[in-house]
Amino acid sequence: MTAAPTGEALPIHMLHDRLLVASEAESERKSGGGILIPATVKMGRRLAWAQVVALGPNVRSVKVGDRVLFDPEEVAEVELRAEVYSLLRERDLHAVAAIQADEGHTGLYL
Repeated sequence: MTAAPTGEALPIHMLHDRLLVASEAESERKSGGGILIPATVKMGRRLAWAQVVALGPNVRSVKVGDRVLFDPEEVAEVELRAEVYSLLRERDLHAVAAIQADEGHTGLYL
């Protein structure tokens, strides 16, 4: 079992190359011109960010706690302890967020 975001162990053991991720809550977005776009507005196909909470033994590219980018339309969802998680394969990931540099440094971030 792997630790949940709250520090409690999840009642699940992941197999093979599977990942369990907790999606980030959708909030209002801002357009390039500064216009607020409510979270309820449907905008084409959009990828989503999530935090990895459990891994199968064959996952090589990410670890628990990493922030990953995936297509939310191509995953299965599961409810554990009143929380909804997404279940996906490692190959379904599009990117892993880079670690941000400390304040005062410059660089590119996802």
